Amino acid sequence: MLNLVRSCVMALSMGLAAAAFPAPSAPPKAAPSVALHYGAQAPLEDLKVFDIVVVDADHGYNPSTYRSPDSKLYAYAALTEVHPTRSYFQRIPAQWRLGRNADWDSVLVDQSQPEWPRFFAEQVIAPLWERGFRGFFLDTLDSYRLAARFDEQQQQDGVVAVLEELHRRFPGIQLILNRGFDVLPRVSDKVQMVAAESLFQGWNAQSKQYAPVSAKDREWLLQQLQNTRDQLGIPVLVIDYVPPQDRAKTRETARQIKALGFTPWVTDQQLNTIGIGSVEFVPRRIAVLYSSDEYPAPNYSDVHRFLDMPTNYLGYISEYFDVRQPLPPNLYGDRYAGVVTWLGGDVASASQPALQRWLYQVVQQQLPWAALGQFGFDLTPTWSRLLGLQTKEASTGLLQISQQDAMVGFEIRDFPADRTPQDVLLAPSAANARALLTLKDSKGQSYTAGAITAWGGFMHTPYVIQDVPGTEDSRWALDPFAFLQQALRLTPLPVPDVTTENGRRLLFAHIDGDAFPSKAEMPGNRFAADWLLTDILQKYRIPHTVSVIEAEVSPQGIYPQFSAQLEGIAKRIFALPHVEIASHTYSHPYLWDPSVRHGLFEHNHEAAINLGIPGYDINLQREIVGSVQYIRDRLAGGKPVNILLWSGDTSPGADALEIVAKNGLLNMNGGDTFITRSRASLTAVRSHGIFKKGNLQVYAPITNENLYTNLWRGPFYGFERVIETFSMTETPRRLKAVDIYYHTYSASKPASLTALHQVYGWALKQPLHPVFASEYIRKVHDFYAMALARDGEGWRIRGRGDLRTVRIPQSWGAVDLAHSEGIAGSKAADANTYVHLTGSSALLRTAADAPSAPIALSEANARLTEWNAQRDQVQFRLEGHAPLDFSLVLPRTCQVRINDRVATPSSVTPMAGTSVQRFRLSHAAALIQAQCARR
Repeated sequence: MLNLVRSCVMALSMGLAAAAFPAPSAPPKAAPSVALHYGAQAPLEDLKVFDIVVVDADHGYNPSTYRSPDSKLYAYAALTEVHPTRSYFQRIPAQWRLGRNADWDSVLVDQSQPEWPRFFAEQVIAPLWERGFRGFFLDTLDSYRLAARFDEQQQQDGVVAVLEELHRRFPGIQLILNRGFDVLPRVSDKVQMVAAESLFQGWNAQSKQYAPVSAKDREWLLQQLQNTRDQLGIPVLVIDYVPPQDRAKTRETARQIKALGFTPWVTDQQLNTIGIGSVEFVPRRIAVLYSSDEYPAPNYSDVHRFLDMPTNYLGYISEYFDVRQPLPPNLYGDRYAGVVTWLGGDVASASQPALQRWLYQVVQQQLPWAALGQFGFDLTPTWSRLLGLQTKEASTGLLQISQQDAMVGFEIRDFPADRTPQDVLLAPSAANARALLTLKDSKGQSYTAGAITAWGGFMHTPYVIQDVPGTEDSRWALDPFAFLQQALRLTPLPVPDVTTENGRRLLFAHIDGDAFPSKAEMPGNRFAADWLLTDILQKYRIPHTVSVIEAEVSPQGIYPQFSAQLEGIAKRIFALPHVEIASHTYSHPYLWDPSVRHGLFEHNHEAAINLGIPGYDINLQREIVGSVQYIRDRLAGGKPVNILLWSGDTSPGADALEIVAKNGLLNMNGGDTFITRSRASLTAVRSHGIFKKGNLQVYAPITNENLYTNLWRGPFYGFERVIETFSMTETPRRLKAVDIYYHTYSASKPASLTALHQVYGWALKQPLHPVFASEYIRKVHDFYAMALARDGEGWRIRGRGDLRTVRIPQSWGAVDLAHSEGIAGSKAADANTYVHLTGSSALLRTAADAPSAPIALSEANARLTEWNAQRDQVQFRLEGHAPLDFSLVLPRTCQVRINDRVATPSSVTPMAGTSVQRFRLSHAAALIQAQCARR
């Protein structure tokens, strides 16, 4: 842990501060953003928005696998003291121990020992260097001054000797020093950055309290830091300490530090949260509470089925917690944007005390809470005061709506008023509160069914969603987008968008292998798989992901007499260049998680749970890894097989997802987005996926033909209605990619085959961006991994490079390409602008009057694999899966060359001062250069 310099050390440092500084040097190097996190589970995916992340390497972090080309992991190491828990502590000779630091229970090390530089290099730094660390934060450079007796010059000489030894042994090493002002003139060429703690706010290790720094101490430290920066040209990092729940003070302290020209890092005293630095990480996680008494697993809960899609659309991520289990301690606004509960009633009495304590802390820490359904417990007077509510007598007689906010009545305007589950009314003293729905009973008493409040907001059942009588369908009574934004006070984000790349909606097709051996009901007695090959796959050459069920096609499966023919068809399908290969398991499990029995499995324990192979009981390793290996060995012809398409209930448990992840496989299916004109509700549109114990299940964007054909009972042309789904998930909001998802058995009937032709015909007429399912799956992973930070007036965006689009509202203004980085252009659609990223990292700036760049990409049906832009010229490369179709924004006087030949646009659309020029090629990859005359 970092050590605060005690006042006695400060005084001694003042006396020694007369060491001569050299004449002013060149302007200081641009300082990187820095974060320090010493926790055992540092959230590295979030911290990658910082250029340097300092961690305690003893927790096992591996810089070689840190997936961020724009951020580096540095290791913490204490130079002048050592804690007894460090692995090398016992190897330090007793005579080297100079004294103790009582505040941190550590031992001071005598820097004057001749063998200390070699020991520190070999025992402390070398093991970390071997693990891949190339940068180090060297703490406590002057803690030796806490010793009762020491020779200042000898100690300084020893520190210098250590730094020189490190540079000699480890060429290219990067060092951040904590203080050590007196030795800096001697080692300034060996230091990347200098850090100091507690310029404005600090932690008193003796009283165990946060406290402001005195003016006297601040002035002395400020002088040292300014000398370091201005005289030595070394960037300065200032680390201050603020209670983690006080984000406002954290933000203000960082602003004060930054205003002085230093790099700030303001965090908690344990360095165990995400502080605020020269950029401010914006959390996208929302803690979502559900009850396992109501749902067997979170994916069956109303909050996941209905609210998770709007959450994702706004750019946020749900993290699920069961109120029947211990809830996460110390939930702060550094990583969470808020809390959502959706409870159908009071939680079990045994769980109520813990839930109430946890939620009380949430409200006290000013983390917004959105409560849907019921609060989960009766409101005591303490809770009523905290929430700004009055408890009322139970309503009598019929209720009538006396006040209704525009947020209520989203998909169903007229709905019956029902008894409120919790009889409350906004208190007159409730500050910053607005009723969303007010009811009045027959006695004239008023009740608040929902409100936006100072602590968040709530809406009671049944005014969140309304069931449609006589169906299993629902409608939103509450506008989920507006409610989430206002109740949780969500920061509008540049939303990572999985539906789009380079301005065009994504298109792909994927096929579950079910009924591969079935005979088609058409002349020739051919297998359905053969019809699929000749009538669909050989005709529609867009990216397809095709799977088989091993037990249906292998010689050891359930149809050995047909295996040779079936494997031959599979090989011909898999050999197509526009087909990637997936497994649809070994025996097609219908129930993936026996601990979560639902639907027909809930009461019928005799129901078949797979294809029923004699002598075989479901084994997850066999289903997943075994089936993939079978396809690799016998059918793939050397092509990769890296995708598992879930079968049956498409609801794998955490154990199945872990097997997929450990074997480097991608996975998809489930979700069942099924919105049509007769099911015209966003309650039928699902999220991108769900995490189970840290591993992600990726949902298919759109459900398959099974639902459109009434579970394959007919009408068999029903899949043509997926075109309605495609249209309704495009406007008024683009919610989903176009995914043509079906089973092999759709090629077994004339009506279903005709429907497929209609669907493909519609898709090919749209301006779409073809990708493989594997590319889409990786985009979804990147959606959950992408980190965003405020960087001045702009946004820092860092991901894995798979997701290449962020969506912003047009009200933000135009993309300021001249002052942005890693952005090729943008495309407006409806009220949004889709911004094209060129790689894994970007800096996005917008302005109402942003000057238009001479050259920008408007849209393309292929991926940017290279983008090199200068003011009057651009060179870029597009690689796709279909003949290229792209448009550039550029003056008509510019010249465009494609593969080193002058190109003529197929169309030109004039714009103010420029034009949009469209180019259509016969091939799927090209190197494009655009050159404009200087203006």
